[in-house]
Amino acid sequence: MTKTTTNLLLMLITILAGTYFYITCCSSCGASTAEEPVKEAVTAPVTPEATSYPFAFSDGEYAYNENDNYNFNVSSSSILMPLSQKVTDGIASLKSFLAENAGKVINLTGYYKSDETNDSAFPNLGLARANAVKNHLVENGVSSTQINTMGKLMDDMVAKGEMFLGPIAYSLGDAAADAEDEMKALRDKINANPLVLYFETNQASINLSAEQRQKVADISRYLDKVEGASCNVVGHTDNVGRRAPNVRLGQGRADFAKSYLVQNGIAASKINASSKGPDSPVESNATEAGRAKNRRTEVTLN
Repeated sequence: MTKTTTNLLLMLITILAGTYFYITCCSSCGASTAEEPVKEAVTAPVTPEATSYPFAFSDGEYAYNENDNYNFNVSSSSILMPLSQKVTDGIASLKSFLAENAGKVINLTGYYKSDETNDSAFPNLGLARANAVKNHLVENGVSSTQINTMGKLMDDMVAKGEMFLGPIAYSLGDAAADAEDEMKALRDKINANPLVLYFETNQASINLSAEQRQKVADISRYLDKVEGASCNVVGHTDNVGRRAPNVRLGQGRADFAKSYLVQNGIAASKINASSKGPDSPVESNATEAGRAKNRRTEVTLN
C-alpha cells in the first residue's frame, strides 16, 4: 500500500469516526436540550402589611402622638392588655388636659370590618370598641361626660395575625352647647319606647335585634353624659303558677339583664334591678301570645 493510499484511508476513518461521535453524542445532547420543558416563573404571594393607627390627638398648642394604641383581637371588643407605657403616659396627659379644659371633649371612633362577628350589645363592633376604651379612660380618672363614642366601618383594615393594631381614632373638640336638652330628649325617647327584652318560659337568654342594640347604645350614652343618672331594669312574668315564684323569676330575669348590660360596659352602680312578677301585664294572660308578651324585662331611664 502506497503512502498516499494510507493517508487517504486515515482521513476517511477520521471523518467516519467524527460523524459517528457527533450523531451518538452531540446530536443526542441537542435533542434532549430541545425537548426539556420551559419552566414558568412563580410569583410569591404578596402579604399585605398590617394597618396600625396611632394614639394621637391635638387641640391648638396641645398635642400627643405615639404609634402605640389600644389593640383588639378580630371580632372582639375586649382590650388586649397590658397597654404600652406610651399609651399609659398618653392617658395621663389626656386626663390632665380635660381636667384643665372643662369645655373640651375627646371623641373616640372605633373601627370595624364588615366580616367581623359582633357579639356585643352595641349596633356595631366599632362602637363597642370605642365604648371599651371609654370605660378604661373613666377607670383612669377621665370624666365620662367629656367622652363621645362612635363606630366607623373600615374594611381596608388589615390584621396582624388575629389582632388589629389600634382600631381607635381620636379627636378633641368642644362640648355641645345644647347637651342638656339633647339628653332630656334622649331620656324621653327611651322611656316612651323602652328597651324590652323577651324571655321564654323559665328561661333567661338575650338575643338583641338591631333596634334593641341601638337602644343599648342610647342608654349607655345617657348614663355617661348625665351626672347621677341611672336606669331601671324591671323583670315581669306571666301569671302561670304562684305569685311568689314568679316574683323570684322576674328578679332573676332583671338580674340577668343587668349582668348583660354590665358585661357590655354599663356600670353596675347605675343599674337598679327589680321585679314586678305577674303584677303589670301588658297583654291578656288568657292566650299564649299574651303571656309571651308579659314575659319580659323593661329598661327605662331615671
